[in-house]
Amino acid sequence: MIDGLVAGRLMGDASRRVDKTGRTYIVARLLARNKADEEFIVNVIAFDDAPGAALLALADGDALTLAGALTPKVWTDKQGMHRPSLDLIASRVMSAHDVSRPS
Repeated sequence: MIDGLVAGRLMGDASRRVDKTGRTYIVARLLARNKADEEFIVNVIAFDDAPGAALLALADGDALTLAGALTPKVWTDKQGMHRPSLDLIASRVMSAHDVSRPS
């Protein structure tokens, strides 16, 4: 397991799912870029309430940072090109919604 911190923009809205035992979890996708401006898709899953609620509060295109356990993967696109991606089990979600202004 790799502990990671990934920043990017939400691709689509997060969605709530239910497993076979009736427990809910949240799934989302994040588009992240590296210094060379290459895009990476991060498949996100949140089992805990706090990161799940934070993901559901965001909308498509919102900027956010995720912390959690990372698993690197490779997928093949329609043209047969191999592309990198990441799977992340979110333990923390940080976004502009978390910032409070001083009064």
